[in-house]
Amino acid sequence: MKKAAPWILLAAALGIGCAWWFGRPQPPPDRLTLYGNLDLRQVDLPFNDSERIVEVLAQEGDRVHQGQVLARLDTARLLPQAAEAEANVAAQRAVVERLHHGSRPQEIAQANANVVAAQADADNANRQWERLQALSARTDGRGISREDLDNAKAAVDVAGARLALNQKSADLTRIGPRQEDIDEAEAQLQAGEAKLAFLREQVRDAELRAPQDAVVRSRLMEPGEIATPQKPVFTMAITDPKWVRAYLAETDLPKVHPGAAATVAVDAFGSRTFAGWVGFISSVAEFTPKTVQTSELRSQLVYEIRVFVKDPDDVLRLGMPATVTLALAGP
Repeated sequence: MKKAAPWILLAAALGIGCAWWFGRPQPPPDRLTLYGNLDLRQVDLPFNDSERIVEVLAQEGDRVHQGQVLARLDTARLLPQAAEAEANVAAQRAVVERLHHGSRPQEIAQANANVVAAQADADNANRQWERLQALSARTDGRGISREDLDNAKAAVDVAGARLALNQKSADLTRIGPRQEDIDEAEAQLQAGEAKLAFLREQVRDAELRAPQDAVVRSRLMEPGEIATPQKPVFTMAITDPKWVRAYLAETDLPKVHPGAAATVAVDAFGSRTFAGWVGFISSVAEFTPKTVQTSELRSQLVYEIRVFVKDPDDVLRLGMPATVTLALAGP
């Protein structure tokens, strides 16, 4: 009897095991159970420019919202440049407006007055020249010197040239600026506005903002350090969307389709479940990763599947083991 006791115990244990195995709850034929881990997107946030950091406003674990300022750069050298560019744009804009408006009525009146004065000077010079010519003719050249006649003739020529110059100047004043001058001024204004826009964007980039709602995972730089586009200041975990990365056997592939309803459960919350749906099924087969828990042989080919999860309370964490129950589409 003593020798038979171990065999009796072994037989009893095998019986209990078989009873449990065959009596365990079986998944419904229209359901498929998969195992995987919770995943979410992560973002590294660097500054766009190289400058000294003056403020870091977020800590690890902080929940931040889209557009929230997380850190700031020193703008002591940047702001004066932006102010100078803004003043240059204002000055050039005034030049363009002046050219578009053309000459003022007062300027046209002044130009016309200059023509009238030049005409009077020319008429006076002609009369003086005619008088000296008449005097020289009456006296057979003895009443006036040749030098006086030459000076009078030169005065006539100078007055005529001055009259022509003032007439052309009056014409240009009435016509207004050339179109080429307007185009040049507008091009200079556009160049100044582009430079100002660039500097303003640099000023905005001096504030590092959250791209969307997220949780700060790592704070990698501190005030006083020099930021560069290659050095992240924060690593952020995007809280929405979240998904379970699992793997689907080739034989189950025809039964699952994108958009299929799913239920997700994690050990940390006991019987609580989360609603989800199939958002992605890989089109490329791969060998089963070592971390995947399936009842089939691990050497078989499987397809990655992502089951997105609704987590309004944000209680699910990266890497949590999860059990996914899928509603099958049928064979």
